[in-house]
Amino acid sequence: MAVRGMFDRISPTYDLLNRLLSFGVDRRWRRRALGELTRELPQGPLLDLCAGTLDLSCELREAVPDRTVVAADFAREMLVAGRDKAPVALAVADAQRLPFADGSFAGVVCGFGMRNLADTRAGIAEVARVLKPGGAFVVLEFYRPTRPLTHVFHTLYGRMLLPAVGRLVSGDAAAYRYLSDSMLGFLTREQFEQAMRQAGLRDVHGTDLTFGVASIVRGVK
Repeated sequence: MAVRGMFDRISPTYDLLNRLLSFGVDRRWRRRALGELTRELPQGPLLDLCAGTLDLSCELREAVPDRTVVAADFAREMLVAGRDKAPVALAVADAQRLPFADGSFAGVVCGFGMRNLADTRAGIAEVARVLKPGGAFVVLEFYRPTRPLTHVFHTLYGRMLLPAVGRLVSGDAAAYRYLSDSMLGFLTREQFEQAMRQAGLRDVHGTDLTFGVASIVRGVK
Protein backbone atom coordinates (compact mmCIF):
# COMPACT_ATOMS: atom_id res chain seq x y z
CA MET A 1 0.00 0.00 0.00
CA ALA A 2 2.88 2.40 0.77
CA VAL A 3 4.43 1.87 -2.67
CA ARG A 4 1.05 2.37 -4.36
CA GLY A 5 0.54 5.64 -2.48
CA MET A 6 4.01 6.81 -3.47
CA PHE A 7 3.30 6.29 -7.17
CA ASP A 8 -0.05 8.03 -6.82
CA ARG A 9 1.74 11.03 -5.26
CA ILE A 10 4.34 11.42 -7.99
CA SER A 11 1.95 10.77 -10.91
CA PRO A 12 1.56 14.49 -11.89
CA THR A 13 5.30 14.92 -12.58
CA TYR A 14 6.19 11.33 -13.51
CA ASP A 15 6.43 11.86 -17.29
CA LEU A 16 8.56 15.00 -17.00
CA LEU A 17 10.95 13.32 -14.60
CA ASN A 18 11.28 10.28 -16.85
CA ARG A 19 12.39 12.53 -19.71
CA LEU A 20 14.84 14.47 -17.54
CA LEU A 21 16.31 11.50 -15.71
CA SER A 22 16.79 9.30 -18.79
CA PHE A 23 17.97 12.14 -21.04
CA GLY A 24 15.29 10.99 -23.51
CA VAL A 25 16.93 7.61 -24.13
CA ASP A 26 13.95 5.81 -22.56
CA ARG A 27 12.02 6.30 -25.81
CA ARG A 28 14.61 4.32 -27.72
CA TRP A 29 14.58 1.60 -25.05
CA ARG A 30 10.79 1.30 -25.29
CA ARG A 31 10.90 0.96 -29.08
CA ARG A 32 13.42 -1.88 -28.72
CA ALA A 33 11.22 -3.61 -26.17
CA LEU A 34 8.14 -3.36 -28.38
CA GLY A 35 10.09 -4.72 -31.32
CA GLU A 36 10.89 -7.77 -29.18
CA LEU A 37 7.25 -8.12 -28.12
CA THR A 38 5.46 -7.83 -31.45
CA ARG A 39 7.32 -10.43 -33.50
CA GLU A 40 5.82 -13.90 -33.97
CA LEU A 41 2.81 -13.50 -31.69
CA PRO A 42 -0.43 -15.49 -31.73
CA GLN A 43 -3.69 -13.65 -32.28
CA GLY A 44 -5.21 -11.84 -29.33
CA PRO A 45 -4.97 -8.77 -27.09
CA LEU A 46 -1.81 -7.41 -25.50
CA LEU A 47 -1.18 -6.36 -21.89
CA ASP A 48 1.00 -3.50 -20.70
CA LEU A 49 1.74 -4.51 -17.11
CA CYS A 50 2.70 -1.90 -14.51
CA ALA A 51 1.66 0.57 -17.19
CA GLY A 52 2.13 3.74 -15.14
CA THR A 53 1.17 6.81 -17.16
CA LEU A 54 0.76 4.79 -20.37
CA ASP A 55 3.84 5.85 -22.35
CA LEU A 56 4.49 2.24 -23.35
CA SER A 57 0.78 1.56 -23.92
CA CYS A 58 0.60 4.51 -26.30
CA GLU A 59 3.55 3.31 -28.37
CA LEU A 60 2.21 -0.25 -28.33
CA ARG A 61 -1.16 0.92 -29.61
CA GLU A 62 0.55 2.75 -32.48
CA ALA A 63 2.73 -0.26 -33.31
CA VAL A 64 -0.18 -2.72 -33.49
CA PRO A 65 -3.35 -0.69 -34.17
CA ASP A 66 -5.31 -3.83 -35.06
CA ARG A 67 -4.99 -5.33 -31.56
CA THR A 68 -6.69 -4.55 -28.28
CA VAL A 69 -4.28 -3.14 -25.70
CA VAL A 70 -4.98 -3.36 -21.96
CA ALA A 71 -3.01 -1.18 -19.54
CA ALA A 72 -2.85 -2.44 -15.95
CA ASP A 73 -1.32 -0.79 -12.90
CA PHE A 74 -1.97 -0.92 -9.15
CA ALA A 75 -1.67 2.89 -8.83
CA ARG A 76 -4.95 4.35 -10.05
CA GLU A 77 -3.67 7.93 -10.22
CA MET A 78 -0.87 6.90 -12.59
CA LEU A 79 -3.43 5.48 -15.03
CA VAL A 80 -5.62 8.58 -14.63
CA ALA A 81 -2.64 10.84 -15.40
CA GLY A 82 -2.04 9.06 -18.72
CA ARG A 83 -5.53 8.02 -19.77
CA ASP A 84 -5.82 10.59 -22.59
CA LYS A 85 -2.65 9.39 -24.35
CA ALA A 86 -4.11 6.39 -26.14
CA PRO A 87 -7.41 4.52 -26.63
CA VAL A 88 -6.59 1.54 -24.46
CA ALA A 89 -8.54 -0.37 -21.83
CA LEU A 90 -7.52 0.48 -18.26
CA ALA A 91 -7.40 -1.90 -15.30
CA VAL A 92 -6.41 -1.08 -11.73
CA ALA A 93 -4.75 -4.37 -10.87
CA ASP A 94 -2.04 -5.96 -8.74
CA ALA A 95 0.52 -7.65 -10.99
CA GLN A 96 0.80 -10.48 -8.45
CA ARG A 97 -2.95 -11.25 -8.63
CA LEU A 98 -4.13 -10.32 -12.10
CA PRO A 99 -7.91 -10.19 -12.66
CA PHE A 100 -7.70 -11.95 -16.03
CA ALA A 101 -8.49 -15.50 -17.10
CA ASP A 102 -5.83 -18.04 -18.01
CA GLY A 103 -4.55 -17.57 -21.56
CA SER A 104 -6.09 -14.10 -22.01
CA PHE A 105 -3.20 -12.37 -23.80
CA ALA A 106 -1.01 -12.96 -26.83
CA GLY A 107 1.73 -10.84 -25.32
CA VAL A 108 2.66 -9.00 -22.13
CA VAL A 109 5.15 -6.16 -21.82
CA CYS A 110 6.40 -4.57 -18.59
CA GLY A 111 8.51 -1.44 -18.57
CA PHE A 112 10.36 -0.67 -15.33
CA GLY A 113 7.72 -2.23 -13.11
CA MET A 114 8.80 -5.72 -12.08
CA ARG A 115 11.30 -4.46 -9.51
CA ASN A 116 8.44 -2.74 -7.65
CA LEU A 117 6.65 -6.01 -6.91
CA ALA A 118 6.86 -7.43 -3.40
CA ASP A 119 7.28 -10.89 -4.96
CA THR A 120 8.89 -10.81 -8.40
CA ARG A 121 8.47 -14.54 -8.98
CA ALA A 122 4.76 -14.37 -8.18
CA GLY A 123 4.42 -11.64 -10.80
CA ILE A 124 6.25 -13.72 -13.40
CA ALA A 125 4.02 -16.72 -12.60
CA GLU A 126 0.91 -14.59 -13.08
CA VAL A 127 2.13 -13.42 -16.47
CA ALA A 128 2.81 -17.02 -17.49
CA ARG A 129 -0.73 -17.89 -16.41
CA VAL A 130 -2.46 -15.17 -18.46
CA LEU A 131 -0.34 -15.75 -21.60
CA LYS A 132 -1.64 -17.82 -24.50
CA PRO A 133 0.58 -20.68 -25.70
CA GLY A 134 3.18 -19.10 -27.95
CA GLY A 135 2.65 -15.70 -26.32
CA ALA A 136 5.64 -13.56 -25.37
CA PHE A 137 6.60 -11.78 -22.16
CA VAL A 138 9.02 -8.87 -22.60
CA VAL A 139 10.50 -6.95 -19.67
CA LEU A 140 12.41 -3.68 -19.97
CA GLU A 141 14.06 -3.07 -16.62
CA PHE A 142 16.93 -1.75 -14.53
CA TYR A 143 18.33 -5.06 -13.30
CA ARG A 144 20.92 -5.12 -10.54
CA PRO A 145 24.22 -4.51 -12.31
CA THR A 146 27.03 -7.03 -12.32
CA ARG A 147 29.60 -5.03 -14.28
CA PRO A 148 31.77 -2.82 -12.03
CA LEU A 149 31.38 0.34 -14.14
CA THR A 150 27.63 -0.13 -14.49
CA HIS A 151 27.35 -0.68 -10.73
CA VAL A 152 29.20 2.59 -10.09
CA PHE A 153 26.90 4.42 -12.51
CA HIS A 154 23.75 2.98 -10.91
CA THR A 155 25.02 3.90 -7.44
CA LEU A 156 25.95 7.50 -8.30
CA TYR A 157 22.86 8.04 -10.44
CA GLY A 158 20.48 6.42 -7.98
CA ARG A 159 21.86 7.78 -4.71
CA MET A 160 22.65 11.33 -5.87
CA LEU A 161 21.00 12.45 -9.12
CA LEU A 162 17.67 10.62 -8.83
CA PRO A 163 16.62 11.95 -5.38
CA ALA A 164 17.96 15.46 -6.10
CA VAL A 165 16.05 15.90 -9.37
CA GLY A 166 13.03 14.16 -7.89
CA ARG A 167 12.95 16.64 -5.01
CA LEU A 168 13.41 19.62 -7.36
CA VAL A 169 10.64 18.67 -9.79
CA SER A 170 8.15 16.75 -7.65
CA GLY A 171 9.03 17.85 -4.13
CA ASP A 172 9.25 14.16 -3.15
CA ALA A 173 12.86 13.10 -2.74
CA ALA A 174 11.83 10.08 -0.65
CA ALA A 175 9.93 8.55 -3.58
CA TYR A 176 12.98 8.77 -5.80
CA ARG A 177 15.25 7.37 -3.09
CA TYR A 178 12.89 4.39 -3.07
CA LEU A 179 13.25 4.02 -6.86
CA SER A 180 17.03 4.07 -6.45
CA ASP A 181 16.92 1.43 -3.72
CA SER A 182 14.63 -0.73 -5.86
CA MET A 183 17.19 -0.76 -8.67
CA LEU A 184 20.10 -1.76 -6.45
CA GLY A 185 18.06 -4.36 -4.58
CA PHE A 186 16.54 -6.08 -7.61
CA LEU A 187 17.53 -9.32 -9.36
CA THR A 188 20.40 -9.40 -11.81
CA ARG A 189 19.40 -9.96 -15.43
CA GLU A 190 20.62 -13.55 -15.23
CA GLN A 191 18.59 -14.21 -12.07
CA PHE A 192 15.48 -12.76 -13.70
CA GLU A 193 15.98 -14.93 -16.77
CA GLN A 194 16.24 -18.01 -14.53
CA ALA A 195 13.04 -17.02 -12.71
CA MET A 196 11.25 -16.83 -16.07
CA ARG A 197 12.45 -20.32 -16.97
CA GLN A 198 11.31 -21.64 -13.60
CA ALA A 199 7.84 -20.21 -14.32
CA GLY A 200 7.67 -22.34 -17.46
CA LEU A 201 8.71 -19.81 -20.09
CA ARG A 202 11.05 -20.93 -22.85
CA ASP A 203 13.48 -19.34 -25.32
CA VAL A 204 14.43 -16.85 -22.61
CA HIS A 205 17.14 -14.42 -23.60
CA GLY A 206 18.33 -10.97 -22.55
CA THR A 207 19.77 -7.94 -24.34
CA ASP A 208 21.70 -5.16 -22.62
CA LEU A 209 21.01 -1.54 -23.57
CA THR A 210 23.32 1.47 -23.24
CA PHE A 211 26.27 -0.35 -21.64
CA GLY A 212 23.98 -2.45 -19.46
CA VAL A 213 22.27 0.48 -17.75
CA ALA A 214 18.95 -1.13 -18.72
CA SER A 215 18.19 -4.51 -20.30
CA ILE A 216 15.41 -6.34 -22.13
CA VAL A 217 14.48 -9.93 -21.32
CA ARG A 218 12.10 -11.94 -23.52
CA GLY A 219 10.49 -15.33 -22.93
CA VAL A 220 7.76 -17.37 -24.66
CA LYS A 221 5.08 -19.58 -23.15
